[in-house]
Formats: sequence, C-alpha cells, structure tokens
Amino acid sequence: MLRKSLTGLLLTASLLLGASIANADECSHRGVLDDKFCDENKDLVADSPKDASQWRDPSTLVFTYTPVEDPAVYKDAFQEFQQHLSAATGKKVIYYTVHSNAAEVEAIRSGRLHIAGFSTGPTGYAVNLGGYVPIAVKGTADSFQGYNLITIVRKDSPIQTMADLKGKLVAHTSASSNSGNLAPRALFPALGITPDTDYTVKYSGKHDQSIMGVLSGDYDAAPVASDVFDRMVSAERIKLDDFRIIYTSPRFPTSAFGYAHDLHPELVEKIKQAFASFRFSAQMTETFNGADRFYPVTYQEDWKVIRDIAHATGTAYSKAGLKALAEKDAAKAAKKRAEQVAAEAAKTSS
Repeated sequence: MLRKSLTGLLLTASLLLGASIANADECSHRGVLDDKFCDENKDLVADSPKDASQWRDPSTLVFTYTPVEDPAVYKDAFQEFQQHLSAATGKKVIYYTVHSNAAEVEAIRSGRLHIAGFSTGPTGYAVNLGGYVPIAVKGTADSFQGYNLITIVRKDSPIQTMADLKGKLVAHTSASSNSGNLAPRALFPALGITPDTDYTVKYSGKHDQSIMGVLSGDYDAAPVASDVFDRMVSAERIKLDDFRIIYTSPRFPTSAFGYAHDLHPELVEKIKQAFASFRFSAQMTETFNGADRFYPVTYQEDWKVIRDIAHATGTAYSKAGLKALAEKDAAKAAKKRAEQVAAEAAKTSS
C-alpha cells in the first residue's frame, strides 16, 4: 500500500512537472501580465492566443465607456460609433453600462466585454489583468487628445500656490485615477507638497464630485482632469469665473479604446478599421471637447508616463491592487447610497 502511494505521488509530481514545463514552453515571456496571458513580442499587452480554438467570434459585440460622470450621457454619445462598428464588423453591438472602474476591468477579464474605453489610470489594470489591448485615444488628425492634472480652488479662496495647501482638506477622486490621485502623489512632492502628509486627502469618488465639492466649500482644493473640468464649464454646470487654477501638469493621454486580446484576428482587423475610419459628428465633437476621430496609440509608448507615475506611487496593476480598488469602489457606492437615502428621508420629513 505504501509503495503504491509513493508511486502515485511520484507519478503526480512527474505529471505536474511535465505540465509546468509544457506551460513554460507555451509562453516564453509574459512580463507583468497575469498568468493567463502571454507577451512574446514584448509589447506589454497580451498576445492573441496561439491556439485558434481559443479565438472568440461572438455574434454580438459588447461595448462600454469608462464610468466617468454620468454613464447615461456617454451611452448616448457613442451611439453613432456603435452603429459604425456594427456596419464594419457585420455584428450587433450593444452598450454595457458599468458603474465602477473595477467592474469594468472584471468585465473585460471575464469575457463579458469585448470593446471598451478605459480611463487613463485603470487602463493598466485592464491590460495586465484583463487581456485588454489599447489601440486608440480620442483626438484629431494631428495628435491624440490629451489632458492635464489641474489643481483647482475657489476664486475667493486665500490659497494662491501649492504650498498654501499645507494643513488643508483636499479632494482626490479615487485610488486608481491618474489625474485624480496617482499623478498628484507622484508629482506634488517635487513641488514641496506631499498628499496625506502636508494635507488631508478625502476621496470624492469622481472628478465632477471633487469639482462641485470645491465649489460648495466641502473641500479647500482638488486635483482633477482638465478635460472633465472643461466639459463641465462648456455644459454650464459650473462657471469658470468661480474657480482658480493654481497648478497645471504636463499632458497625459485621455481614455484608451481597445479590444479583448482573444477576439478572432479577422474580427480584430475589422474593429481596428472601424476605429480608424470613424469620424465624429458635430455633436460628438462638442461632447468630447474638439476631438473628431480616434487617434492611434500603443500602450507601450503612449502609456509610459502613466506607468511611471504608477510605479512612483507604488501602484501595482495586480490582482491585489484590483481587489483593493473594488473594495474602495464598493465602499464609495455604499456611502453614496446612504447619502441618497438620508437626502430622501430629509425631503420626506420636511
């Protein structure tokens, strides 16, 4: 009996070793990508599966855009592109609304999402953990549409410089946000101001909530994305004269657009062509601050500054990092629901 057990254990160990060797042979390089992906051409994104049986060619393509501000606004804004994408691929295209960055990453990772726009910061999670391949950014014929991290205060605030933020309450948006959290933590120390040390950080959840919080006096200041701020001004949700900008960073790329790595290569080519040939309507151009097309980018080159910021802030595009992001998203959602219930109760009692 003992001999049989030992033989069985040795056989199992041999099979496991063989499987490990086989797996190693199947992928010679994956870099920092999750174990389920391979990156043998070392372009930092997941390769298409070698086994053609793993290529997906769904009859319906699922598309979404990052849950910044009001998701319903962007569902309508991308309707024309969805129609163009459907014509280019010969497939039905539906919009899948997501309510958090973590949920969007999980959707691309699980295969429920095929084509998507991810916010600048969470793009790294989508690439490393979800097999997401960024290919475009909103832009013009000359360049991609960029944005800056800006630090805003109320026009009547005594705060004049970044140094004046010491001892203040400053709104950051969310843990995964580039301009709303990661970039400030990487760039502000060189300006003599360190978040959490020199000022108190309070997460607002979204850029528009940080902006409105500064306006209402809930926060002394806030680092936010300049494109969100500009859109709110254009939509007359806020007045430019009510704010003062005390800092402007170098330019960052805006949300990335791309596809799931395991889509059939022929379908991928049609998707790429759809992005390359689409031109925004006047209404879309107005919604997206002057962009009139999708400008081609690569994660390896155009997201380098974002990866550098993430590295400087200790952000890991890993499962543990995504779990922490999901927990923070859930906590923010619960807080928002509680505030809504309290507001409704206050209305009822009055």
